[in-house]
Amino acid sequence: MMDSKRLIEVSLPLEAINRAASREKSIRHGHPSTLHLWWARRPLAAARAVIFAQMVDDPSEYVDVLLSDVGRKRAAERELKERLADYEKKQLLSGEDTPVGPELTIEGVAGELERKRLFGLIEELVRWENTTNEEVLERARSEIWQSWRWACARNADHPRAKELYDRHKLPAFHDPFAGGGALPLEAQRLGLESHASDLNPVAVLINKATIEIPPRFAGRGPVNPEARQGGGGDKPLLAEREWRGAQGLAEDVRYYGRWMRGQAEKRIGHLYPKVEVTEEMVKERPDLKPYQGRKLTVIAWLWARTVKSPNPAYADVEVPLASTFMLSTKKGKEAYVEPVMEGSEYRFEVKVGKPADMEAVKAGTKMARGANFKCLMSGTAMAAGYIRSEAQAGRMGSRLMAIVAEGDRGRIYLAPVANHEAVPQTAKPSWKPDLKVPTPCHDVDRLPMYGMPTWGDAFTPRQLVALTTFSDLVAEATEHVKNDCLRENSTIAEDGRPLRDGGAGPRAYAEAVGVYLAFAQSKACDRNTSLCRWEYRDKLVGTFSRQALPMVWDYAETNPFAGAGGDILGTAKSVCEVIEKQFKVGTSGFCSQVGAVEQSISANKLVSTDPPYYDNVGYADLSDFFYVWLRRQLRPIFPDLFATVAVPKAGELVATPYRHESKDEADAFFLGGMTDAMRRIVERAHPGFPVTIYYAFKQSETKGDTGTSSTGWETFLNAVIRAGFSVTGTWPMRTELGNRMVGMDTNALASSIILVCRHRPDDAPLATRREFVAALKAELPLALAHLQVGNIAPVDLAQAAIGPGMAVYTRYAKVLDAEGKPVPVRDALALINQTLDETLAEQEGEFDADTRWALAWFEQQGFGEGEYGVAEMLSKAKNTSIAGIAQRGILVSRAGKVRLLRPKELADDWDPTADSRLTVWEVVHQLVRVLESGGETQAAAFLRRLGGVGETARELAYRLYSIAERKGRPAEALAYNSLVQSWPEIIRLARSPEELELL
Repeated sequence: MMDSKRLIEVSLPLEAINRAASREKSIRHGHPSTLHLWWARRPLAAARAVIFAQMVDDPSEYVDVLLSDVGRKRAAERELKERLADYEKKQLLSGEDTPVGPELTIEGVAGELERKRLFGLIEELVRWENTTNEEVLERARSEIWQSWRWACARNADHPRAKELYDRHKLPAFHDPFAGGGALPLEAQRLGLESHASDLNPVAVLINKATIEIPPRFAGRGPVNPEARQGGGGDKPLLAEREWRGAQGLAEDVRYYGRWMRGQAEKRIGHLYPKVEVTEEMVKERPDLKPYQGRKLTVIAWLWARTVKSPNPAYADVEVPLASTFMLSTKKGKEAYVEPVMEGSEYRFEVKVGKPADMEAVKAGTKMARGANFKCLMSGTAMAAGYIRSEAQAGRMGSRLMAIVAEGDRGRIYLAPVANHEAVPQTAKPSWKPDLKVPTPCHDVDRLPMYGMPTWGDAFTPRQLVALTTFSDLVAEATEHVKNDCLRENSTIAEDGRPLRDGGAGPRAYAEAVGVYLAFAQSKACDRNTSLCRWEYRDKLVGTFSRQALPMVWDYAETNPFAGAGGDILGTAKSVCEVIEKQFKVGTSGFCSQVGAVEQSISANKLVSTDPPYYDNVGYADLSDFFYVWLRRQLRPIFPDLFATVAVPKAGELVATPYRHESKDEADAFFLGGMTDAMRRIVERAHPGFPVTIYYAFKQSETKGDTGTSSTGWETFLNAVIRAGFSVTGTWPMRTELGNRMVGMDTNALASSIILVCRHRPDDAPLATRREFVAALKAELPLALAHLQVGNIAPVDLAQAAIGPGMAVYTRYAKVLDAEGKPVPVRDALALINQTLDETLAEQEGEFDADTRWALAWFEQQGFGEGEYGVAEMLSKAKNTSIAGIAQRGILVSRAGKVRLLRPKELADDWDPTADSRLTVWEVVHQLVRVLESGGETQAAAFLRRLGGVGETARELAYRLYSIAERKGRPAEALAYNSLVQSWPEIIRLARSPEELELL
């Protein structure tokens, strides 16, 4: 059954969503991603917008309702009148007759105006400040309910109406690849009962902590003694406060986190001594005079790994593998390590100020990329093979290079002190994770390669003592919570059930607090390994600075009691910020550990999901790092979830060659498993809504004899289509929105694609290749016009156009070539791109003759010089002349050469109203010039003087971007892309009476 079209199947305010997603990356405090680390999370803004647009009707489905409203009908009539006037001006300009499209009908205009209204709501909805804004969220929920009630009315006679269409209850949501939990959380925020599932127990735990636990204890006050006794004096009892959402839960996590930190410091604080600034140190460093005699808190100890020198003359010397000797490059606070050779020994001193040879200091003892160093004593090269063999033989050590301490005005750097190198040797851990690190996995195999075969080897003995102490204290704190909960005046009644069985009494509540405290310990693990490094900008960089574990040669060992990175109190506070700021919803949430292929949860639910990306991230291998610690703490609370020694890997749907006999077998495993998972969704998802699927591959990834392609992208599309889906939309969601294009052939701009899918009818027909191409040519131009009216950025146009193209391809059971063989996805993508290029080229028919010549010349030469004879010949074909075009001031012609003028070379006093030979080419490049020099306000003032030519100019900008992108001219492409992206704001300013008066 095909229900009505949803907004996401027609148009989206992509730029607003992308802007919000980009901004979200810089937000840390209170963001759900800071609850616990997970890889490749989807931005909340994108997830919220997609689920909303997936649930609300496109206005074309209720245009009759819109026109029955007198006010809306009059607004549509006024807009239609303006558009028809602009259309007539375009006709006069081009001198050609073009048919009136559906956008110039009362129905089309009414639909566009309603979309703009919905776009306005989405633009509010995706702003970070509105993430928990109940007024904005309630408006979104109301729109969802309105569309749902219409759907119930439309389908009242359906055989499964009672099962599928209850007007009093929204369908529930399910994400079968829940991962970091962004999608289930946003569905819950929009008022849906939310279900999440994943094979990975770490992901399941994150989702339980995100959508399942907070609603169960919402509105309850804290149980800790401080809350019951009050703060003393005039401070009221915390228990008398009104506790909204999960604020009470957060208060308890904060309190017991402080308790844990205090207990840990009592037990192991001696392992983290302060550093005393002595008179001798001041003699060497006069800048330390203000600290003489004081004991300073150490922020971190900076160590260099060592191996024996390969030079026989220094065979007993352990020389440092230092990738840098630079400590800080902050202006006015520069500091660096200086090795001092003393016979057959060496020591480290710390110097302040800029070094004389900055490059040498930054290089340390490193000679080249990878494990290639030189002996500090002799300069002898130490190749990677030698260093690996020493490490695997257990002969890699470490040497303290510097101490980072807390000064009065920031961090200060000190030379090594003897007892600070000796104290860590006294640390004797009682436990360490002995799980083997998977050697073939490229994401983590650096550890075994360098003598660290188990996960426990990634930690120093002192770090292991600290982390096991924190881990033990989680269990103790949980017991304290339970006892405090059972004391007099507790508002939580005992129901006897544990958390895993849906309990909500003292035992379950104590276990819930224990989950978040375990997260605080697990987050501290990321900042307490020998894989952390010290950045020049005075800060610690954690273990997972990227989605892999690289080898770190000079590592930073943080002090977990210094109030800096890795402090258990700090990680507990960051967990609490998420709990109290984000978890305010009242709808229920549920999470289960089950593979996507086996799940049956999707039955009659709205589905949006973010599956694994082919071979991009080894989630299971990476998450073992956290699993070994979480299992130690939480196995009594979730025995089934932590039943296995390691994270399950055999069923993980990634194309990882080392788990299979070959890359081909890995591909086959991924395709087969993903097809089965998608088929499961096809069979069970609610038929009234499309399914949305995120995928992080851009179409053009590699180049070959048959054009550009992406193995992961094609493989995934194959799985989706084989499962029985028809693709009705593809939307590129970008989180990298800087003004820099890294390269036109890279994937830097697009972070993921969202596929919008419907169940393909079982009786879908066959089609020939000829019929497929004919359908593409008939339907893609109209779809392209819709995308351009929605102001999609040129950089995203090709990817978004794949949606309507694949909608044609996947409406058929198969598309057959002349030999009766199925046309593969790769060929279909090529045909879609070819039709897109042809459609864009056909739009040139609306341009004046001079512009058509300039466009053809630009495709050949860009802004470079070309032969006059060639230019003149081309001008004849375009029914114009070089002399006439030169008079218009858009090119220069001299010495037998012709060159188009760049935007910055155009006349800044040009008056379009006085130009007797107005060209769209000049309009576009004048707009580019004004936008770059004066911004959107001046561009709007310029646009007012252009009348109906402005819209044609935007169409030309799309075409120019397409050419520049294809020709590999990033600077030019960026200029045209920026013009289109700024177009809505330019239009708004151009129509603003306030701006008219101001200008």
